[in-house]
Amino acid sequence: MISMWGKKTKLSTAVLAAGAMFGLSACGGGGDSESSGEPDAWVLNGGVWNVVEEDFAAWNEENPDQSFTVESFANDIYKDRIRTAVGSGEAPTLIVGWTGGGLLEYVEGDYVTDITEETEELREGLIESVVANGEVDGSTYAVPMNNVQPVMMYYNQEVFDEAGIEVPTTWDELLEAVEVFQEQGVHPFSLAGGSLWPMLMWASYLTDRIGGPEAFEAVVAGEPDAWSHPAIIEAMERCQELVEAGAFDPGFASVVADNNEDAHLVADGLSAMVLQGSWVYSRLLEESPEFMETGNLGVTTFPEIEGGEGDPNSIVGNPANFWSVSANATEEEQQAGVDYLSEWLFNDDYVDGMLETGNIPPLKGLEDKIQDTEAPEFLSFAYDMVQEAPNFQLSWDQAVDPSQERPLLENLGQIFAGDITPEEFAENMNETQPSE
Repeated sequence: MISMWGKKTKLSTAVLAAGAMFGLSACGGGGDSESSGEPDAWVLNGGVWNVVEEDFAAWNEENPDQSFTVESFANDIYKDRIRTAVGSGEAPTLIVGWTGGGLLEYVEGDYVTDITEETEELREGLIESVVANGEVDGSTYAVPMNNVQPVMMYYNQEVFDEAGIEVPTTWDELLEAVEVFQEQGVHPFSLAGGSLWPMLMWASYLTDRIGGPEAFEAVVAGEPDAWSHPAIIEAMERCQELVEAGAFDPGFASVVADNNEDAHLVADGLSAMVLQGSWVYSRLLEESPEFMETGNLGVTTFPEIEGGEGDPNSIVGNPANFWSVSANATEEEQQAGVDYLSEWLFNDDYVDGMLETGNIPPLKGLEDKIQDTEAPEFLSFAYDMVQEAPNFQLSWDQAVDPSQERPLLENLGQIFAGDITPEEFAENMNETQPSE
């Protein structure tokens, strides 16, 4: 399925001014707030996070006695800061996470609270497959707080028209497109290799298409030698096949995702495609309005691999970001966090703000609201991807045990650089499997 759309959506003045609507705190963490009793939250930068900040501003206006201070970070910086803050007992009241191995670590360390009872009504209105990611042993420790984030293939239709080829739907067609674009002096794909984690999108989709979800589930389950699964080995081989074929900008190792550089290469016509998360759409609305107005941005699913065991409708990515409540916050702060989640999260203005900026909250029954937006094609495409997917694989760096995250990224970087073989990748990662 391929979708094309023109850009009519504009970011609201309120969303763009979100940072000016309330002061962004220069401090965060339970350690600073214990004496003041003021709840706090850390968020990320740009895109849908502008809507999140706007939502806190509205909450603060309505609830001055439970007013949140908020600090924002770039994605990679946040991941480093939050792990240190949680481990030192100075986490913000509301902790943004990606669930998976990180949430399990938080639960096992008693860093977050059980919010099953308090969020029951909230969870009833959300897509079950997304909500399930916040559960550990049948209890809820995190609830989705923003948009569903499937990974999809973005492309520049004008570049394809000039090349005289169709958007690939199979792996063989993808390799043929790489050859054509190489001949025309266009980078077939952009890749933010400097951030490493975008490489995971290729590895995880390929593994799923080749071997089905069982291949990576064995890794998450901690099975010995799980990284040596034939599907993972073949996925690494195909990643290296792409590099050798010139599928990526030769300078991909210096491209950084935090600045949306990989998507901008597509918008600028320097690359034909990019494999990235659904959040790219809202970033491009904000950062490349002229390109979006042309209607040349298209989106499609990851190509099918002939003979693969995986369902071509399965997707990878982040079901959403999630809020957890810090166990190290004071009782007042925890109560403010719970009240915000149970009484305020996914209110009408919040949902409308997400849809307006090209983001889809994980709510049931959004079809009519989506059709009333100015970008129904993209939103419907992403919404249907999530609802129709038989399997939604959480991003590998979030799904694995936290101790494996850095070795995984480093070894994958070596795969794309051609410094190690797929077999060496598997051997290195098998050594990181947590022992029972």
